Amino acid sequence: MFDVTIVGAGIIGCAISRELSKYNLKTCVLEKSIDVASGTTKANSAIVHAGFDAKPNSLKGKLNAKGNAMYTQLAKELDFPFKRNGSLVLCFDAEHMVDLDSLLAQGKKNGVPDLVILDGDQVRKMEPNVTDNCVGALYAPTGGIVCPYEMTVGFAENAYINGVEFKFETEVTNIEKNSNNYIVKTNKGDIETKIVINAAGLFSDDINNMVSNEKLKIIPRKGEYVLFDKAVGNLVTNTIFQLPTKLGKGILVTPTVHGNLLIGPTAVDITDKNNLYTTQEGIVEIVLKAQLSIQTPLPMNMSITSFAGNRATSELDDFIIEEVSDAKNFINVASIASPGLTSAPSIAVMVSDMIVEKLVPEKNMSFNPIRKGIRKFSEMSNEERKAIIKEIPEYGKIVCRCESVTEGEIIEAIRSPLGAKTLDGIKIRTRAGTGRCQAGFCATKIVDILSKELNISRSEITKFGGNSTLLVGKNKESL
Repeated sequence: MFDVTIVGAGIIGCAISRELSKYNLKTCVLEKSIDVASGTTKANSAIVHAGFDAKPNSLKGKLNAKGNAMYTQLAKELDFPFKRNGSLVLCFDAEHMVDLDSLLAQGKKNGVPDLVILDGDQVRKMEPNVTDNCVGALYAPTGGIVCPYEMTVGFAENAYINGVEFKFETEVTNIEKNSNNYIVKTNKGDIETKIVINAAGLFSDDINNMVSNEKLKIIPRKGEYVLFDKAVGNLVTNTIFQLPTKLGKGILVTPTVHGNLLIGPTAVDITDKNNLYTTQEGIVEIVLKAQLSIQTPLPMNMSITSFAGNRATSELDDFIIEEVSDAKNFINVASIASPGLTSAPSIAVMVSDMIVEKLVPEKNMSFNPIRKGIRKFSEMSNEERKAIIKEIPEYGKIVCRCESVTEGEIIEAIRSPLGAKTLDGIKIRTRAGTGRCQAGFCATKIVDILSKELNISRSEITKFGGNSTLLVGKNKESL
């Protein structure tokens, strides 16, 4: 019997679980995939928005700047990469400078600090590669970049060490209400709980519609991206947006927190929630629109991968965070599209406050807010490297040459709380396989390490769980 059951282990579900672990509550998180951050969380812009874009009377407007302000402390406590690199919204037509004034006023209403409007020359002094066609920009110094999956792992591991249970490969098949509680039926048995929190992302409508006559419809909005090598990661230092026009919001150009360059996304509503294919049309659109912001030709010969992610949108065009009117103690945290990543910490506080009001739990006096991430060989000084190799010899064996990830880091990722079980699990915790060769050289070695550490055969190792096995047999074994 649980006090609270959270459906979904993306950034939202894991942030809520960590916030609830500050109280004496029996909490569990159900995730149908094999790991955290397996949905929208692993494929997005990784932008920490300042908060000027959302309407002030919306949940997005109320929660964006609040969430942004929490990032500095959270990054320290949970040891995930985060940088306030600032953001610029470029204007290409003097007649539209009034729209920047409107964004500035809106941002101030939302509580965004230090916003300022720059002229074109000031923008190019700050960002020399911005196009000469830029006549001005809104500058938000609190804008930032983050690693969404390392952040999610941080939330989850900290929640776990503070008592939250995680059940992976556990898919919700139905939810029933008895006299007092909910019975959450899964492929691994029934779970009884007082409160259900629906943080199932793209599938939150399916979960809602199991219990409520107030039907919810989530519309997947696909966004495609192109990622470039670190060699061109300094093309810009701020996150570069384009002022929205009648032709749309435009395409962003941004450094990543790990030093790459990212452009995108497209925004196309689709019907298949599992459609993560990239398209020639999408990539052409990204490149052409991104080039409007940058005078330097985009170095397409330095692109290392393209990818797509689906955002969970609804007709409401706002977050849905509420107890369902005809299902007491069933709380939807749905339609969490952009700026959902930025707002995750403040969403977690909002939902936690709702639970505390209902259950009136005592505080967890043994709550430990600190979580240490995996020690990164690439960030160490030579003295630190010598010391850790002496302590753990596996840190002296480079596995991923592109990102300088060692065998010691991979082993630590597997043995850590809620440790990695797949290639993608290793990737999101260590960055092994994210470099220019995209795991072309290190994948087989990682398979060997996973096989040894998990004590299973190499043929059982998967990329991301399910049927995503990598090996089918030995070469020439039938000869």
